[in-house]
Amino acid sequence: MDATTLYSIGELSRRTGLSVRTIRFYSDSGVVAPTTRTPAGYRLYDLDALRRLELLRTLRELGMDLATIQRVLNRELPVAEVAAAHADVLDVQIRMLHMRRSVLRVVAGRGSSPEETTLMHRLTQLSGQERRRVLDDFMEGAFGTVDADPTAVAMVRAATPDLPGDPTSEQVAAWAEIVELVGDEDFRARMRRAVAGRVARLPLAIERDAGEELMEFTRRKAAEATGAGMDPRSDSAAPVIDDLVHRFAEVFGRTPDTEFRDWMAQQFEEAHDPRVDRYWRLVWIVNGWQVVPQLIPVYSWLIQALRHGRAA
Repeated sequence: MDATTLYSIGELSRRTGLSVRTIRFYSDSGVVAPTTRTPAGYRLYDLDALRRLELLRTLRELGMDLATIQRVLNRELPVAEVAAAHADVLDVQIRMLHMRRSVLRVVAGRGSSPEETTLMHRLTQLSGQERRRVLDDFMEGAFGTVDADPTAVAMVRAATPDLPGDPTSEQVAAWAEIVELVGDEDFRARMRRAVAGRVARLPLAIERDAGEELMEFTRRKAAEATGAGMDPRSDSAAPVIDDLVHRFAEVFGRTPDTEFRDWMAQQFEEAHDPRVDRYWRLVWIVNGWQVVPQLIPVYSWLIQALRHGRAA
């Protein structure tokens, strides 16, 4: 084969894998014009036409439109530039497909209602800019007052949830729940109070009176239970919380009964709002974090375990 070789449409079809009908269409469209014709009028194509068809087929299989391909073949556009642009488009499409897959898995796993399915899909379709606007509105509503502590604002902003381009079903569900939380006025007020208290670092009365050694032990045990995914209302949590109640009762000179459990729960609830702790847990899930020191919601687990033990 050399530059002077001429090919019929049938030969081009065998060499490129394209059908005769497809090659004739490209020829009639002017994308790959025949080099010459036989005396009988049959089209003949040279080596350049063969190479153009091979490139055309490759670019079509990569998803490029015919008009763009023709500009590439005519050397009006560099193939590298077109490839980069199409790769960017594919990145967006892939992210959207991953998002849809995650939504469908959440819906299937949770047995979501049609209304919840529609809402979750709508929330995940928000652009990155739109998602930031949702969180900016939350920040303004929770901390937009003149007396807002700048340290508290900085702490919340530093942990802003950011849904990844390829989220897991757990991250999608967490993001949908965050959007529902941050739009609630009562939650915004709770967040403002809770964060301000943490920034001020004022110990609870029970923390001060129990002593640092017992509090450190309590935080460690609750953190271990939380990290292990132990349900505070489960039978496996009972020995952990019973041991803690007895330790506190000994320090405070009280009987470790249901009344004392209720008192302990009330003391810890003063500065540790379960809804706020839930927000932080959702933020970690969305951001893919393992642990965020200073924000571990161990008291939320402790309060639930104490309440359950009291009810039991």
